[in-house]
Amino acid sequence: MNSFVAGVRTLGAGFGMILRSPKLLLLGALPALISALLLLGSLGTLVYYSGDLATALTPFADGWAESLRGALRLLLALAMIGAGALLGTVTFIALTLLIGGPFYEHIAEKTEERLGLDTSGDGAGLVRELGRGIRDSLKLLLIALVGAVVLFVIGFIPVAGQIAAPVLGALFGAWVVTMEMVGLVFQRRGLSLADRRRTLRRNRAAVLGFGLPTYLLCLVPVAQLLVIPSAVVGGTMLAHRFLGPASPPRA
Repeated sequence: MNSFVAGVRTLGAGFGMILRSPKLLLLGALPALISALLLLGSLGTLVYYSGDLATALTPFADGWAESLRGALRLLLALAMIGAGALLGTVTFIALTLLIGGPFYEHIAEKTEERLGLDTSGDGAGLVRELGRGIRDSLKLLLIALVGAVVLFVIGFIPVAGQIAAPVLGALFGAWVVTMEMVGLVFQRRGLSLADRRRTLRRNRAAVLGFGLPTYLLCLVPVAQLLVIPSAVVGGTMLAHRFLGPASPPRA
C-alpha cells in the first residue's frame, strides 16, 4: 500500500512542478494537443463513413429483410466507432510521446536539473538516443494496438465482458502509460524495453499508483494537456527511484 501511495504522490509532484513552470506546461501541452486533434479527426472520419463501411463489410446481408439488415449494419457501425474510440484512448499517450519526443526530453532534463538527479547516461550520441526513443515508442504503440484489439474482443463476452473490459483496460492502460513515462531515463542509460518491463514488474504497486490516475485523467477531454507533461515529470522521478544513480561507464 505504501508503494501505491508513493506512486500517486510522484504523479502529484509532477503536477506541482509543471504548474509552477508555465513554459514547461506550454511546451508539453503542444504535442498532446496535436495528438488529440489527429485522433479526434480520425474518429470523426470513422463516424462519418461508418455506415458506408458497415454496408461494404456485409454484402451477404443485401437480401435480408430491411429491418434485420439495418439492425446488423447499425450494430457493426457502432462496434467500429467503439473500437476506434478505444484504440484512440489506448494509443493517445504513445502517439503524443512519439510526436513530442524532443519536447519531453527537455522537460525530463529540466526536472533532473531542478531536483539534482543523476543525468549521466551510457555515452550514446544524440542521433542514437533519438533512434532508441523512436524505436521504443513504435514498439509501445504496437503493444497498445494489440491490447486494444484484445480488449475489444473481450468486450463482446456477454455480461462478464462488459465488466472485465473496462477494468482490464484501465489496468493495461496504467501499465503502458508508466512504461512510456519512465522511458526517457531508461533510454539514456542504454536500457532496453525488456529491462523496463522487468523493472516495472518488480515495482507493481508503485506502477499502479502512478499509472492508473494518469490513464484515467487522460480520458478527460482537455485535461490531457496538463496531465501528459505532469506525467513526464513524475515518470522521470519514478524512473530515478527505480534505478538509482547510474553506474559509471566502463573504461
